[in-house]
Amino acid sequence: MRVLGIETSCDETGIALYDDSLGLMADLLYSQIDVHKAYGGVVPELASRDHIRKCLPMIDQILAQTETKPDQIDAIAYTEGPGLIGALLVGASIAKSLALAWNIPAIGIHHMEGHLQATQLTETPTQYPFVALLVSGGHTQLMACSQPGEYEILGESMDDAAGEAFDKVAKMLGLGYPGGPQVAALATHGAKGRFHFPRPMTQKPGLNFSFSGLKTHTMNTLRALKDPSDQDRADIARAFEDAVVETIKIKCTRALAQTGYPTLVLAGGVSANTSLRASLQALSQTLQVEVSYPDLKFCTDNGAMIAIAGLLRRSQWQHDNHEIIARPRWPMTELQGLAT
Repeated sequence: MRVLGIETSCDETGIALYDDSLGLMADLLYSQIDVHKAYGGVVPELASRDHIRKCLPMIDQILAQTETKPDQIDAIAYTEGPGLIGALLVGASIAKSLALAWNIPAIGIHHMEGHLQATQLTETPTQYPFVALLVSGGHTQLMACSQPGEYEILGESMDDAAGEAFDKVAKMLGLGYPGGPQVAALATHGAKGRFHFPRPMTQKPGLNFSFSGLKTHTMNTLRALKDPSDQDRADIARAFEDAVVETIKIKCTRALAQTGYPTLVLAGGVSANTSLRASLQALSQTLQVEVSYPDLKFCTDNGAMIAIAGLLRRSQWQHDNHEIIARPRWPMTELQGLAT
């Protein structure tokens, strides 16, 4: 079975072709960083327009690169949500139009299930059951994954997602867009322990997250310095990153203890953060559990994760009609379970 994947949830256009016998045949990714850099963040209308410009040419390139004809494709998977409504509609419209023309199903995929399935793109796919940490610009969630398509939310962010907090702190520090990688880079020059930031919601039981107060603490620390030097900014970046990483580590420890599952899967854009990876890898040795994460190129949004999630859904004969649907808000608790 061969599935074409289309990812257009935010500011990256991802197209991929996945075959259940051959594996990932090809994937292309176009980032809109240069488009949005001048504005310090994603401009939804510009994101939609860029997806329109890039999507079809990239699909043509994928088909030419793999010498694939439309009649060799069994399904088209696209990101139905969550994400920016305009960007989602571009992918949904193209997927549904091609599906109608090629007489194949179009399968709407939950963006976060795509990130979960990205771990199946590694040489040694993750075995169920496992605890998943989905951490990105829009989401921070801990989930119990008992089997494919069966997910239970254990905890989630009550306000800002971790990636969103990174981006906002980047602006406070005078860094550019995208902010997360720049905060992480600046933190490597910071002195450990000069500032100690709180580990929010770790003094009470539960698995929910809150990063809004940590963001405010960062702002107050900067204001107290009045005219922070470059080293001050680096030290603050280090303190902020350390607080986020340790908070996540504490919550992951609790989730593993609560479920008894032997594996922790790290997915989403923030999973590319080297400090977070190192901290959770150390946790794996302490708790004698396995920690798994996608290759770096599959941590951020991409078409391959949507294609393989589409294969999962198509194999169970779950596909929708030709109505164009986009869900900017779509809790994973509403995701349809897989037929057995």
